[in-house]
Amino acid sequence: MRGSVTVRTPAARRRAVRTAGALVSAGLLLPLLGAAPSAPSSPAPEGLQGAFAAAAAEYRVPQSVLLGVSYLQSRWDAHGGAPSVTGGYGPMHLTDARTAIAAAPHHSEGDEDPRGDSSRGVLKPQEFTAEVPKDAQLPARLKTLPRAAELSGQSAERLRTDPAANVRGGAALLAAAQKKLGKPLSDDPADWYGAIARFSGADDQATAATYANDVFAVIRDGQERTTDAGQHVSLAAVGGLEPDAAQVRGMGLRKAPEGETECPPTVSCEWIPAPYEEFKDPNGNDDYGNHDLGNRPGSQRIDTIVVHDTEGRWEGVLNMVQDPTYVSWQYTLRSTDGHIAQHVKAKDVAWHAGNWYVNSKSIGLEHEGFLTAPDTWYTEAMYRSSARLVKYLAKKYDIPLDRRHIIGHDNVPGTLPSTIAGMHTDPGPYWDWQHYFTLMGKPFKRTAGPNGGLVTVAPEYAENRPEYTGCVKPGEKCVPHGSAAVRVHTEPRDDAPLVKDIGLRPGGGASTIGVNDTGARLSTGQQYAVADRKGDWTAVWYLGQKAWFKNPGKQPTAVDAKGLVVTPKGGATEVPVYGRAYPEKEAYPAGVPVQAVTPLPYKLLAGQKYAIGDKVPGEYFYAPTFDTAPHKVVRGKDMYYQVQFGHRLAYVRAADVKVVRSGS
Repeated sequence: MRGSVTVRTPAARRRAVRTAGALVSAGLLLPLLGAAPSAPSSPAPEGLQGAFAAAAAEYRVPQSVLLGVSYLQSRWDAHGGAPSVTGGYGPMHLTDARTAIAAAPHHSEGDEDPRGDSSRGVLKPQEFTAEVPKDAQLPARLKTLPRAAELSGQSAERLRTDPAANVRGGAALLAAAQKKLGKPLSDDPADWYGAIARFSGADDQATAATYANDVFAVIRDGQERTTDAGQHVSLAAVGGLEPDAAQVRGMGLRKAPEGETECPPTVSCEWIPAPYEEFKDPNGNDDYGNHDLGNRPGSQRIDTIVVHDTEGRWEGVLNMVQDPTYVSWQYTLRSTDGHIAQHVKAKDVAWHAGNWYVNSKSIGLEHEGFLTAPDTWYTEAMYRSSARLVKYLAKKYDIPLDRRHIIGHDNVPGTLPSTIAGMHTDPGPYWDWQHYFTLMGKPFKRTAGPNGGLVTVAPEYAENRPEYTGCVKPGEKCVPHGSAAVRVHTEPRDDAPLVKDIGLRPGGGASTIGVNDTGARLSTGQQYAVADRKGDWTAVWYLGQKAWFKNPGKQPTAVDAKGLVVTPKGGATEVPVYGRAYPEKEAYPAGVPVQAVTPLPYKLLAGQKYAIGDKVPGEYFYAPTFDTAPHKVVRGKDMYYQVQFGHRLAYVRAADVKVVRSGS
């Protein structure tokens, strides 16, 4: 049973909103045109496309504006009437947060010590409680659906469940925003910049402008896709107009000075600092939190970005990161509009990943969302904002844009055999890694022929719908949903047992199809060495065994690749596998306690191969006190290779393995 903790917010909160996002970049202001109207004799479009056309005509909103706004919110998906993390419904993401509020951030759950430093006491998971706010306390961005009901005359229930009605409600909101700004209901999409910015619900100029810029980027590029309900929707792309960005400056939104954020100018970014404070623990001992001061990348390379989901709402999560007694991470991203809050400088080490080695070399991004609620969905606005932030950080710190460096919390290895089972599993199988990397300009594609020796996991997200249980109740089936994950078996057949993870279940228990069970799961973008092929099935080396997954040629779940792999050095029958790359004992100077180099229960066996990432020296960041004077980075002579060993990454000593080309 979990205890409870009182959330404390520092009295002197310093906030500064980045205003650079309020300036429309030249790239987003290329000539734009909305979709041309149909000729009078043309038949009216049917389905959702027809709903957009009808709503646009009824409320005199350019169809391209309506389609562009909807795409940025939902990519035109309706999610079967299920709400987003912020209580947004339907293609227009009309918000009714009182119907869909949750407040239990994922750091409050499970057994993981987010700091993950075995040289210090365990940072115990704590229950995080928050009251559901009254309607009057909710910001306007979280209650647009009631306003749409008032304007359109439709019931709230219909707006939540009927996609066509939802589109109509969104059109009513846009038309009302345009009128409130004193602008005409023009046929020219460029005249709607301010109304689009207002639709975001943002209370600051930078976020509102960034949102409008993104909508016009969608209109400029055009889009076409089949929605989750099988509806084909398209937005034509033509050029020729220039939005008036000055409209945002006259909307009465707050304009704060630039602060201490480290964000690209193409996003809106706010500084809400995590406290670095000293205090007494319940036993009266000196303690501090909620992160460690550092000097990265000078002291240590930043080589990893960890993607999390919050398992809670924006406001509650911000309260949590401002509690000096608990956890921290570098950035939080808001679902409604992609707004970003930065809490910890990149130079400093946040406590977020549950593995101190990973924490000391990574940046953590928390996304407002829920792992076990596939239809409590992420907006396109947040995906795009996150992709821009990751691309910016990757360029700044020379981090490769691949799945060995841009990882989920669920890919972080346990530090010791005893910590494996408690590691977190977010963002889980419903995070769309292919779409995320496509937004960064790095989609996962075939890079070799069938003899390349590696495969990159790349199922078609919408069509890939493995069955999961436990989203609501243990053992209960989850709602069928697109997924980035692929399940692996002991034999090349659907009814074969799933592969076992002896780290998760030391007693030899079977893996399950539970949504939080990562024991038999591949994830989009991960690369594995091919072990065998039989018909429509491919086997890869995984956790020391052959792992089979269905990979038919007509609808592949993985594509061929090539690269470097490791295998045990000649004569060795097995090689130990580690959850952290720590130095040998001889590397530690006086005054720094030696950290055990403890292998995990897995073995890399002779004849097996595993795709590798970086070759890194054994490294340990010693940071035991609030006073930074004793802090040291211990770096040894022992070298390690990062390997894609299972669903999670792992490390092997370079001295134990040899590197060869895949397929050789």
